[in-house]
Parts: sequence; structure tokens; C-alpha cells
Amino acid sequence: MPAKPSVTSATGTVASPSLTIKRHLKAPPEKVYAAWTNPQNIVRWFGPPGVSAGSERATIDARTGGSYRLSFDKDDEHYEVGGVYREVVPYERLVFTWAWHSTPERESLVTVSLKREGEGTLLTLQHEQFVDQTARDNHERGWTGMFDNLQQYLA
Repeated sequence: MPAKPSVTSATGTVASPSLTIKRHLKAPPEKVYAAWTNPQNIVRWFGPPGVSAGSERATIDARTGGSYRLSFDKDDEHYEVGGVYREVVPYERLVFTWAWHSTPERESLVTVSLKREGEGTLLTLQHEQFVDQTARDNHERGWTGMFDNLQQYLA
């Protein structure tokens, strides 16, 4: 998807960059939801290509007000991200904050929507409130790679 330029709102402030990614998955919403909310499932697909085998860890309390923490190792570096669930609608929607342990002040917001399409699911991810265009572009690459992993995991 092409990068979205900064937009000035009616109040005169510059809107932060955001991204939206859609994927058609060959699995029902229940299975896709479990891939996002079950720690044993998410570690099988979460992370960009090149993650060190067996380095993935997850704690997930998938309820409004609950928290999550995901971590993995890549190229001799440790990565950890976490946040709080703001909205949880089983099999339909997850809304959660997102902040890397290395930059906790750069909190952003992720919305994952699931919609049944025949025997599959349309997954729409919206990631908002990036600090800058570079962070947005880096996350777009990361999410795209992870969704490739998710598709393989669900196959």
C-alpha cells in the first residue's frame, strides 16, 4: 500500500501516520481469533522472517483491560512489545495499545477486525498514532511479513 501523507485536521494539528492492511485468510474467524489470543498459537506465527527458532514468548490476557507481552530474538537482538486491550469482541475485534519495550513513550493503537467471508476470514488491521512516517513504514513491513507467517500457520 502506498504511504499516506500527513493530514492536517480541522483543528490545525498534523495527524499521525497510520496504516491499514487487509488479508483474506483460509480459516474461520474463530481460528484466526485463537491465533491472536492464545499464547501457544501466537508464538507460532508472530514475528518477522528470521526470528530465532524457539525464541518467541507470549503472555496474553485477552479481555478489556487485560494486557499482553510478546517477545522474540532476531539477529542477536531481543525485541519485546506489549500493551493493554481496550476492546475485545470474541471472533470479531481486538483493539489494543502497542509499545516496544525499547521505546515505551511511542505508544500506538492497533485494531484487528475479523469478518467471515464464506469459509474464510477477511482480517483488517489498522495501526494508528505512529510517531513518524519511518515508524509507520517499518511496521508495515513487519506486519506484512507476520501476515505471511499467519497465513502459513492457518493453512
